[in-house]
Amino acid sequence: MATVTSRPGHSWTSLAFPVLLLAALTGVLAVKTDLIGAAPAGHVLDEPQTIEIAPRSFAYRDSGEFYRNGFAVDGTVKAVTVRRPLTIMKYQVTASDYARCVADGACAPAEPGFVPADPSNTPATGVSYDDAIAYAGWLSERTGEIWTLPNDRDLAFAAGSRFPDDALGVDINSTNPADRWLADYRREAGRKASRDPVPQPLGRFGENEYGLADFAGNVWEWTATCNRRVNLDKAARVVNDVSSCGIYVASGKHRAAMSSFVRNPKGGGCAVGVPPDNVGFRLVKDTRWYAPLLVALRERGVPL
Repeated sequence: MATVTSRPGHSWTSLAFPVLLLAALTGVLAVKTDLIGAAPAGHVLDEPQTIEIAPRSFAYRDSGEFYRNGFAVDGTVKAVTVRRPLTIMKYQVTASDYARCVADGACAPAEPGFVPADPSNTPATGVSYDDAIAYAGWLSERTGEIWTLPNDRDLAFAAGSRFPDDALGVDINSTNPADRWLADYRREAGRKASRDPVPQPLGRFGENEYGLADFAGNVWEWTATCNRRVNLDKAARVVNDVSSCGIYVASGKHRAAMSSFVRNPKGGGCAVGVPPDNVGFRLVKDTRWYAPLLVALRERGVPL
């Protein structure tokens, strides 16, 4: 099992300070000084309830479609060490919270359909990846903090024992396609729709060992992880790794790859397998002191 070190939500560490220093010296950040220590724009909102997941090491199976010699195989399992705590919303974003963003003109209305009896206690659904990104930007402006979508590894870290393992369990050396067909059939047959297909009230599915609520209930969650296809050689080394960043991973009872504009997964748009019952999202808060600087750099097109 490979070993990597990770910091939640970000793929780089060692170049952070040199990049920031260079940007400061060249004046790139001058136009964004309002982000640093400035008051939130518009009406100030209270921050949503969050939990902090303490650093630890955990086993993580890579997301994506893996192939070896043309045959589908299971993704690589890595031992990941997370060295910084992760601050994440305890619950998914609610329908009423999302409606505030819509009322402000910063978010598109959710897809019509299910109308919750209590929007303040029901997850927002009928929202796309693009909608979730818009909400994260709006919430950042209204709270003065930096909120982003978690990536798939962040959710695996926070979800702990509730995170799904999508492994087929087929011998990587098997050259019999029937082995994979049967394993895939058994896996998909086990992914039955929920008895209660409509979104359930907050807390309906309980908490995991870290206090994260409702993960792997009947609302899947958008992530910032692009779908990818990875080809391996006979020694299981990566030959190529191609990401498709118009399709993103939603995690819940199982992983689902969906186009960024899809709001109702049952209406189509799930790239493969059984679609989610519903799709919503929760956000992570970037607590690093230099997070606003990173936002400024990204908005200026500086690669990080």
